[in-house]
Amino acid sequence: MITDLFIDGEWRPGSDGKRFDVIDPADLSVVAQFAVASEKDCMDAVDAAAAAQPTWAATAPRERSELLRKAYEILTDEVEVFAEIMVRENGKSWSDAMGEAGYAKEFFRWFAEEAVRVPGDYRLSPAGDKRIIVDRSPIGVSLLITPWNFPAAMATRKLAPALAAGCTTILKPARETPLTAAYVVDVLRRAGVPDGVVNLVTPVPTGPLVKAMIDRPEVRKLSFTGSTEVGRDLLHACADSVVSTSMELGGNAPLIVLPGADLDEAVEGALLAKMRNGGSACTAANRFYVHDSVHDEFVSRMTDALAKVKVGSGLDRANGLGALVSVAERDKVASLVAGAVDEGATLQLGGNASADGAFYDATLLTGVTHGSTITTTEIFGPVTAIVRFDDVDEAVRMANDTEFGLMAYVFGEERAAVAVARRLEAGMVAVNRGVVSDPAAPFGGVKQSGLGREGSSEGILEFLEEKYIALTA
Repeated sequence: MITDLFIDGEWRPGSDGKRFDVIDPADLSVVAQFAVASEKDCMDAVDAAAAAQPTWAATAPRERSELLRKAYEILTDEVEVFAEIMVRENGKSWSDAMGEAGYAKEFFRWFAEEAVRVPGDYRLSPAGDKRIIVDRSPIGVSLLITPWNFPAAMATRKLAPALAAGCTTILKPARETPLTAAYVVDVLRRAGVPDGVVNLVTPVPTGPLVKAMIDRPEVRKLSFTGSTEVGRDLLHACADSVVSTSMELGGNAPLIVLPGADLDEAVEGALLAKMRNGGSACTAANRFYVHDSVHDEFVSRMTDALAKVKVGSGLDRANGLGALVSVAERDKVASLVAGAVDEGATLQLGGNASADGAFYDATLLTGVTHGSTITTTEIFGPVTAIVRFDDVDEAVRMANDTEFGLMAYVFGEERAAVAVARRLEAGMVAVNRGVVSDPAAPFGGVKQSGLGREGSSEGILEFLEEKYIALTA
């Protein structure tokens, strides 16, 4: 396992020699000790990216494309190695890790194809006095900050479009999961990405050193995935230098089960929407709104399905629910459940935390009141909180009653479900299915869930700037 920083094409320890522990949340053992990036290391990374930017921007799109395609092929060959690193430092189940590994590598393949298809425009002005040329060029050095819950996919979803666009990069992964990021960076190195184009730093203290990098005039782009609270702070930091930002922030996804919903389909989809990645996903269903007419049957089926989920280390491939990323996250989830019960909810299933690792059982709460703490907090754990409703308009109002707007789910007869989906204030809506993420689809939210889009053809545009050139007609 790689445990060093990557700056200007070289793996190296931090300049001050410090390291931090990477913990396996399944047994709380130390997996590795990773290098701490000092201010000097962070500035060296910016210098390396800035020096490499002109040459990388001038590199032919086809060449950049082929390097990304090579990285995809390496990840395909090493997919189980990729998954195991995630299991060991993140704690997720084997099936979740393999699912993420497969999803993550697809961004390299998708943006290998987008690299050679950057659009432009050429047209006659309405007055007929000029030709309008619209060109696009790389925005420049890009700082990419990724979270711990999807350490592989969030890295490739940012690196791939940035590199395809011709931008050099500095990747700053979450402190809990640096090993996955280091592996992805090494794959790009092995694929032949030139020195300085991709750099990896793990700064401590994080906030001040990230701010120091943003303050460097060479850094022209920040792409961040994480909490809305941190996103607000970063927006303030970017304002001083007018740095372009893309942000995928917090979620509080509603899941609505309408009257007449196919309950086989609804329960299957709800399990995916809630339990993917153990509920530690910004897209996870956070608040379930279930119509009176199907409430009791839905609860019964969900309870039976969740009771069958095996909890344990992701290295045991039979387990369907791994550990949360840390004991602190486990305790936060346990506190939310206890608080919900105190506010009147009924604990239908689960509610148990392990004393030996960061495990928390699949849990189901009924009798939850809209507006209670658990419906206004991103749970980030395997907890299903169900609110009963009897009026669809009221369900839509409750679903939209949040500062967030990343993801929503609707189950019901298709025409009715789509009609509700169109009324929901969310950047993405799943109708009669539990997963929407796809490299070919634009990923992002509205309100305080973020700015910009990742994936799809829109994703590469986040790393490009438009230039208008006027020619005499």
